[in-house]
Amino acid sequence: MNDVLDDILDTVELKAALYFWGDFRPPFGLRVPAFENAARFHLNIAGECVVELGDGQNVRLHAGDLVLVPNGAAHRILGTPDDPCMPLDEAYTVAGFTGDGPFLLGNGPPDAACQLICGHFDFAAGADHPLLHAVPELLHITAADRATQSLLDDLVGLISQRMIAGGAGAMASVTRLSEALFIEILRFVTAKHPMMTTMMRAITDPQIGHALRLIHNDIAKGWTVESLGSAVGMSRSRFAERFRELVGTTPMGYIAEWRLQRALRLLRGQRASVKSVATQIGFQSAAAFTRAFAARFGHPPTHLDRTSATD
Repeated sequence: MNDVLDDILDTVELKAALYFWGDFRPPFGLRVPAFENAARFHLNIAGECVVELGDGQNVRLHAGDLVLVPNGAAHRILGTPDDPCMPLDEAYTVAGFTGDGPFLLGNGPPDAACQLICGHFDFAAGADHPLLHAVPELLHITAADRATQSLLDDLVGLISQRMIAGGAGAMASVTRLSEALFIEILRFVTAKHPMMTTMMRAITDPQIGHALRLIHNDIAKGWTVESLGSAVGMSRSRFAERFRELVGTTPMGYIAEWRLQRALRLLRGQRASVKSVATQIGFQSAAAFTRAFAARFGHPPTHLDRTSATD
């Protein structure tokens, strides 16, 4: 059976993108705008800075620290909380940054600079899963945290080295490494944050995890609460209760949503017809699928079908 976490990340179409390597010399401050369907990250290579959300929640990054803003919320990057801020686009113009080489900002001494690798993880439009909602709004991983996780630590080290070394293929290499980094971040935070712990417990639970694997490996099957409970050796009522406790929704609600999430990817990636997709995800008719899809996403599946055909 395929791994449930792999299927989730494949279906929501996780893709990393790097937008700059920053060399910020105090005083400095950037206002980073909100970005839908994305998780922003900042990896501090040297120096210190503060990352602050609009609600005042903030963390101080020391050398080797990593921060993740999972929901793409607007935030600020500052040398100190009192430093003046400018919008990111304006800072690009002031610095004359074109995307090549480091993004230089501020007039302070070079040895006081904060050096950040900044980027984001994109998810396809409309992509959703309880796992994505379970990640905290601001996730801080310290250098000490990384030291306890060899894979995570190795990935951060490789990203830092490759970004600074530059050369042919550097951005492509860092991008692929960053996608692996996101997965390792998810694995790391499961032990530290209650909502993540609960969701990952669902995936690894002998019975609920088994049910999730059954669903993900055969989404078109006519699953019922009874059949899933029976398949994992639980009564209908106990299975439904335990599933909701760990996953945060009912078994049939989960199946209904995941069918539509799978449909999004099929329509974008396979250039499949609406009828074919409806069959692949377990709908009895294209009409029923179209109604469910439009109710969930606000437009019929033919909209994506046409978009894919012209890509």
